[in-house]
Amino acid sequence: MLFNFDLVYAIRKVLVNQNGLKLNGTHQLLAYADDVNILGGSIHTLKENSEALVVASSEIGIEVNADNTKYMVMSQDLNAGQSHSMKIDNHGFERVEEFKYLGTTLTNKIFIQEEIKSRLKSENACYYSVQNLWSSSLLSKNLKTKICRTLILPVALYGCETWSLTLREEHRLRVFKNRALRRIFGPKRDEVTGEWSKLHNEELNDL
Repeated sequence: MLFNFDLVYAIRKVLVNQNGLKLNGTHQLLAYADDVNILGGSIHTLKENSEALVVASSEIGIEVNADNTKYMVMSQDLNAGQSHSMKIDNHGFERVEEFKYLGTTLTNKIFIQEEIKSRLKSENACYYSVQNLWSSSLLSKNLKTKICRTLILPVALYGCETWSLTLREEHRLRVFKNRALRRIFGPKRDEVTGEWSKLHNEELNDL
């Protein structure tokens, strides 16, 4: 749910818990600037907690932006919540299958594939934005590696603390990392035949 900047004062009116952000002392609420997520175990609970925040907000002159407010049901049961709707103060909210919160894509199927796909796309753009550095003879390989670790990898791994990776997704992340390292270290030359070949993954890790 999206509110205006004075939201913090409304939150203080409904949050009383020293262990973290909780609405009515029971269900979590995530708030950053004017972006607010309310989490509940059911549509009924979510509606109750949303109404509590709306009431507290209206007391200080804050109104819900109904056009920008969405709700999503996350369950292994694809039919969960189909017969319910979210409506507060005559405002009906759109149900969505995914949305972005603080740059992270959340989906109703609790799958991480779309988020990783989005992160790799952003990482790829970041990688090519500094590609002139990879071929620069003025920078050492050690410095290029540090640039990769501090500028490129964090883009791909943003929010990764919450990921549950499959082997397939882990492989996709490693492929990109190794591609960047191969660009930094270049190919290797066989001392006997004089032929050039790309470094294997084990060699990249050693380097």
